[in-house]
Parts: sequence; structure tokens; C-alpha cells
Amino acid sequence: MFTALLSVSDKTGLVDFARGLAGFGVKLLSTGGTAKLLQQAGLEVTEVADYTGFPEMLDGRVKTLHPKVHGGILARRDSAAHLAAIGAAGIPTIDLVVVNLYPFGATVARPDCTLDKAIENIDIGGPAMVRSAAKNYRHVAVVTDPADYAPLLEEMAAANGAVGADTRFRLARKAFSHTAAYDGAISNYLTARDASGENVQRFPERLNLQLELAQPLRYGENPHQHAAFYRDPDAAPGTLARYRQVQGKALSYNNIADSDAAWACVSTFDAPACVIVKHANPCGVAIAGSPAKAYKKAFSTDPTSAFGGIIAFNREVDEAAAKAVAQQFVEVVIAPAVSAAAAAVFSEKANIRVLEVEPADAANQGGNALDYKRVGGGLLVQTPDALNVSESELKVVTALEPTPEQRADLLFAWRVAKFVKSNAIVFCGNGQTLGVGAGQMSRVDSARIASIKAENAGLTLTGSAVASDAFFPFRDGVDVVAQAGARAIIQPGGSVRDAEVIEAANEQGIAMVFTGVRHFRH
Repeated sequence: MFTALLSVSDKTGLVDFARGLAGFGVKLLSTGGTAKLLQQAGLEVTEVADYTGFPEMLDGRVKTLHPKVHGGILARRDSAAHLAAIGAAGIPTIDLVVVNLYPFGATVARPDCTLDKAIENIDIGGPAMVRSAAKNYRHVAVVTDPADYAPLLEEMAAANGAVGADTRFRLARKAFSHTAAYDGAISNYLTARDASGENVQRFPERLNLQLELAQPLRYGENPHQHAAFYRDPDAAPGTLARYRQVQGKALSYNNIADSDAAWACVSTFDAPACVIVKHANPCGVAIAGSPAKAYKKAFSTDPTSAFGGIIAFNREVDEAAAKAVAQQFVEVVIAPAVSAAAAAVFSEKANIRVLEVEPADAANQGGNALDYKRVGGGLLVQTPDALNVSESELKVVTALEPTPEQRADLLFAWRVAKFVKSNAIVFCGNGQTLGVGAGQMSRVDSARIASIKAENAGLTLTGSAVASDAFFPFRDGVDVVAQAGARAIIQPGGSVRDAEVIEAANEQGIAMVFTGVRHFRH
């Protein structure tokens, strides 16, 4: 008789699944709360303690760690020696193992979690059964995810109760990934703590990452490079990894990298905003009363660079915005939603990739828990740059105070500068970028490039506000932005030459504020 052992922490869909198994004549073994739930549902279940003849002990720590359980799972059906051994010991075979593990991750995520609570939520018997069944996948099926219940029952219905070899192997791969992620979470938690449970270091001694393949990519940054996109299965709402592609060609490596930069930038604004990104840098950013108006302002910053760019909105894209965007060559459009009328507009340009990304919820403001950067032989890890300064935190350091309108533009420019590659200089006015200088080795060169960009786009910098992502090391940067027309500056401050820079701003009749924080982006 086909025998299944069911022992789960997450009981979602279990009763219906067990009822389906029973309909195929499968004998059900179970433990503790799982057995009780199935019995209450009217199913015939044998408790593991009755099956093994050995009662649960040590507060349930020992219940499935028994030869009658693991012998029945691990015995190879194609080995006469194995079958003889379990036959002599009176051990029946177990053909299906349905197990998911104690909720360690959810437990340690709670603010009140202690080391003792965490330790008690380390599953022992569950991973042992999962690994045993996965190792013996040629003869045993293992299910660790409730999402697999319905497909498995469908397959069994089509195959007279059997589970195919391909399915058993797929489930085994998933099971080993499940236990690897589980053990990795335990290691990450424990190696950041001392024996008292005190979180003595921000980062664990052993960092375990578990990412799932979202899609292979045609190639990497260049055609001679192989590439793939991996997604964090626990990615928070508001992160690009949770995109849904509405239409268009498959995403490329560069599409995804640039889309992440665009979505991160546009998500930082409260008003309707549009961000256009090219080669990971914003080349146009604007806020306005509608997505269409925001797009037109953002596009006017640098129409040349916007060609073939990534366009992100923080509001639903309506028909007016879609019609404006569709007039240009665009690689990707990203938004929280796309209206039916806008989708119809985009459908006429089938190559445009259109992505919907759910915004962050109130409980989780989105973004990554950690940022990673690969270097030769290692990984740089940091917390994300999620800091936004408020108007009350600005320190006026010049004789001239910024006007309320200038303060608004300074804060807008500061938010944009955070997403521009260092050294970053961003001119803004009336909720719109006017010139962006990015990624230069010299800050004064970034300032010159930003002013050249504005001139090329036919935009005036007279009366503009300018942001510098880090302090001006010399007065020359202030002189350049003043000559370009800027009348207000926002920068971190903190240079040994701050007095010289402030004096330059006073000489030029410019208002300047310090934030006290910088936003390097490499």
C-alpha cells in the first residue's frame, strides 16, 4: 500500500490534500497537531508514535527520529539488500513525505524574539525527513510547499495514483533548496549573536543568501557575457524584483539594472513623478500634477539621453501619459499600474517592455534589506541609503537665506542627487531637473557637464537650485554653478575648506544649506 507521512507547521491546504491522497487509497501517517487536524476532518490517520511503538519525548523534540521512519523513507526499492533489511526489521516503505518546517524566519523576525525562542524553533526531525526523502527521490516523493499539493493530486489522478520520476526529481531539488535556506537563516541569525543572545554585530560572520532563478537572460552587459536574473523569494513590496511584465520583449541584463535605478528613484517622491534613466543615471526627473505632465518635464531635461531610456512613474500610467511616452523610443516603462486605455496605446508598440510593480505598503516601505556589490573574491555589504532629509534639518550657512520656493527645489534636487553616480551635480527648478552631471572624477567637471547638458537642451539655469551629493572640496565648484545661474545650493558640508566655500557662496550672492549627510553612489 502507498504510504504518506504528513507533518507540517504550515497547514494551509493540508486537509484537502490529505483527503485527495486518501481517495487514492494512500495510508496516512502523521504527528501531533497535524494528526489531530486530519482526524478532526474525519480522515483515518495513524499517529507516528503508534506506528513506531515509541512515544514522542523531550517536549516533541524526538518523534520522527526513528529507524521505522527513516528506514521506510531511505530504503531503495531497487536494492534487494535494502528490502531484505527493512523486511527483517518489520519496516514498511514510506512513499510520500509531506513536511514543512518550524517557522524559524518568522520567529526571529519578531521584535520580542529571544535566543531561547529561536532555538526552540530550530526544526530537527523535519529537515531530517525532508533530506532523507529527497535523497531517495527515485523511489520517494517529498513535498515541502503547499503550492505543490494541487498539481501533485492532478498528476496522481492522471496516473492511477502514481508520481512520475520527473516530478519526484523536481520536488527533491525544491526540498534541498528549502532545507538549505532554512539552515542559512539559522546561521545568519546565530553568527551575529553571542551566547547570551545579544545581537553583538550588525552583520553575521557567515552570510548565507538564497535566491531563486527568475529568468535566464540572453546575455549580460555585453553579448559575450552569460547572465541570469535571480530573485529574493522574500523580496519586500515596493522592490523591482516583484515586477509583473504586462507586455514587450524579454528583459535584458541592462534593462533590469536600469529599471531598478529608475524605480528606486521615482519611489522616493510623494507627488506624481517621472524618472528617466539611461545607463543607471537619472537623465530627467520631474514632479507635476499628473504623470503626463511629469513625463514631459522630465523628458525636456535631456531629450538626447532619454532616447532608448527607462521611464518610471510612481502613479498609474493613464492614456495621456502613454501617448506622450509612445512618441519616443523607449526600452522599459515601469509604474504601479497601467490603465486599460494606456495598455491599448502601448500595445501598438509591441517591443516596449511594460512592467507593473506593486508599491511599498505602509508597514514596509520597500527597498532592499541590504545592498550588495561583488568584488574579486568577495562581497561588499551595506544597509541601503534610505535617508531623506527634511526641511527642518537643513542648516543655512550663508548670509542669504533660501526662499520657500528655493527650499522646495533644493529638497527635490537632493532626492535626485542620491540616485546619480558620484560625483553628482544636479540643477533643478520648479520640480524639474535642468542639468545632471554624473560619474566624474572631479566635482567641478560634473558641474560643468551639468550646465552644458542644460544648454544643449535649451534650458536656462538662471535662478536654479543645485545639489551636490558630497561636499565641495574647493570653491571652484561653487563658482562654476554660480556662473551657470544657480542661486541656491544644497550640499553635505564637512570639508576642511567649508569656510572658503561659504565665502564663495556669499560673494556670488547664493544661498547655501548643509545637510550633514552625503549620498555617494558608485
